[in-house]
Amino acid sequence: MLPALANAHDHGRTFRSATLGSQDLPLEGWLPYQGLVPGADPYLCAATSFARSVRRGVAHLMVHYTRVQGGMPFVEEGLAVVRAARDVGVRIGFAVALRDRNGLGLCDDATMLAALRPEIRDEVARRMAVRGLPPAQQVALVEELAASVQQDDSLAQHMTVQYGPTGVQWCSQPLLEAIAQGSADHQRPVHMHLLETPYQRQWADHAYPKGIVHYLDQIGLLSPRLTLAHCVHARSDELALLAERGVTIAVNTSSNLALKSGIAPLAEMLRQGCRVAMGLDGAGPDEDDDALREMRLAYTLQRGWGFAEDMTRTQLWTFAARNGRRSVSADTHPLGGTIAPGAPADLVVLNWDALDDDALFDNIDPLDLLLARANGSHIDQVIVGGRTVVRRGQLTTLDEPALRAELLAQVRSRIAAQADLSPWRATVDAFVEDLGPFYRRSAWAGCC
Repeated sequence: MLPALANAHDHGRTFRSATLGSQDLPLEGWLPYQGLVPGADPYLCAATSFARSVRRGVAHLMVHYTRVQGGMPFVEEGLAVVRAARDVGVRIGFAVALRDRNGLGLCDDATMLAALRPEIRDEVARRMAVRGLPPAQQVALVEELAASVQQDDSLAQHMTVQYGPTGVQWCSQPLLEAIAQGSADHQRPVHMHLLETPYQRQWADHAYPKGIVHYLDQIGLLSPRLTLAHCVHARSDELALLAERGVTIAVNTSSNLALKSGIAPLAEMLRQGCRVAMGLDGAGPDEDDDALREMRLAYTLQRGWGFAEDMTRTQLWTFAARNGRRSVSADTHPLGGTIAPGAPADLVVLNWDALDDDALFDNIDPLDLLLARANGSHIDQVIVGGRTVVRRGQLTTLDEPALRAELLAQVRSRIAAQADLSPWRATVDAFVEDLGPFYRRSAWAGCC
C-alpha cells in the first residue's frame, strides 16, 4: 500500500500527441496541433482523461483548462468537467486558462505572421489570432465559475477553482496584475507555465531585462498560492526567490523530454529550498499517464550520479505524493500524502505478487522493487477519500470503455463532417515548418 500520488500539472486532455500527429516536435511547434480535433462533449473528454489518471494511481489532479471544447457557455462547460471529476471519484484543481496576446507564438501576431509564407497568413490569422477579453472580464469569469461550483456541495468537494494565466508571454501586464490582485482579494490559487523552453528563456530575458521572476514578484504574484509549471530554464537566483516566497514548482519530466524542452534543475530546486511537485502534463513515459513510471523517471534523472545523493527517497515521496495536493486543492493537511493515523485515506494498493514475481531473498527492501519496476499495471486498488474507485485495475465508478467508445464515435463523426479539416491540417503543417527558422534566429528585438 502506498499514498496515492498527485499530478500537480495537467490539462485534462483525452487525445495524446502521437494521435494528433504532433509527436517529436518542440512545444512551439506542438501547440498548433492541439486545436485540430473538433470540440466534443466536455463531460466525456474529462471523464475519460480522469479515469485514465486515477487508474494509474493519481487521486489529486491539476487541470489547467487550456482546451475549451466550446458549444456551450464556459461556466456550463466548467461544471461539466467537475461533474466528471465527481463521477470518476478524483479531486481536481481547475485553473481557468487566461490569455490576451501572442496567439501564434512568443511574439505579437503581426511579427509571427510576417515570418510565414504569404499564402497561409490569412487563414492562420483567422483561426489562431488571440482576441482576449479585457482583464476584468477574464477575472470575473473565474469568480463566476467558483460561485457556481459552491452552490453544489457534491461538486465543491471535488474541485478547487483557480486562476490559470497560460504564461507571461501570453498574458499582458494588465491581465497579470489583475490576476495577482484577484488572487490576493479572494485567496484563490494561481497556476501558470513559466520558462518551459529555451525560446521562452530567451524571450523573457529580452522582454524583462530586470528579470521575469523579479517582475512577477513586483506585481505580487509570487506567494504560496502560486504554482509554476516547468521552470526548466530557471536560474539559481530565480529559484531562491521562488523558494523564499513559498511558490510550488510542478516539474514535468516526461513532457519536457517529449517536447524537447530540457531537464528541469530539480536537484538545484531542492538545494534552494523550493517546494517541488510532480506533474505529468498529459504525457508520461509512454503517453499513458502512468504516475509510478513518471515518479521513477524523475528520480532516476535527479537522484545524483555516482555516490552523490541529490534527491533522497524522502524527498521523492514528498515530490510525488504530498506537495502536489497543495497545488491541486490547496490542501495543507500535515499528513496529506502519507499513510498515518488521521491522514486522508487516499491510497494505492499494489498487486505485490505480480510485481515481485521472481523473489529469491526475503530481505530485499520493497521500496527497491517499487522504484525498479512498479508501473500502473501493478495497481490493484485506488482509494480516494476512503472510497474505492479502482478495483482489480478497473474503474468502479463509471463504465470507462463505454465512455471512451462514445467519445471516439463522436469525434470521428465530427472529423468526417468537417470538410475543411484536411486543408487546415496541411496549413498547420506549413505553419509549423515555418516556425523553425524563426525561432532559430532568436530575433526577439522586433516582437517584445
